[in-house]
Amino acid sequence: MEEFIRWCAFLGAWLLVAGPIYQAIQELKSEDIERDVLVTATEVVGPPKHTSPWWWLIPPVAWWLRQKRQRDYQLKVALVLDDEEYASLLSFVNKAWGWLVVGLGAFLIAIKETWELFEHREWSHGAYVATVVGMLVLCFFHSAAREAHDARAQRMRAAGITG
Repeated sequence: MEEFIRWCAFLGAWLLVAGPIYQAIQELKSEDIERDVLVTATEVVGPPKHTSPWWWLIPPVAWWLRQKRQRDYQLKVALVLDDEEYASLLSFVNKAWGWLVVGLGAFLIAIKETWELFEHREWSHGAYVATVVGMLVLCFFHSAAREAHDARAQRMRAAGITG
């Protein structure tokens, strides 16, 4: 029974990774964000200032300068957008961050559950790493396959094809 529970925890944890990836794609795809508007806004503002590589001799200062310039650039782009466009962008970014946090939390749980299964079975560390990478690829593949299936079904429906 203990073996069964370990396998359930392993599979359940990886389903918790696959779910947020798929749900994030669905929700973010439905967001009303116009890429052309963002491209135009970034062209109006111009490229952000680059931090001199010399600042990396003092990494905390380089990091702070880079962050400050990035914030300044983002503010300039935001000011070019109208209220509706900015609200749409903000909604997209907030949902993306939310799903990133959920997915990352699930991934950390999946790493733990996979480790516990491999430790219990006394399998090699190389097999563990290969399994984690393989399962992560499988999670992304699942979402890509679902998207391809949905697109194919929509094309068939538009063409009036049944079966």
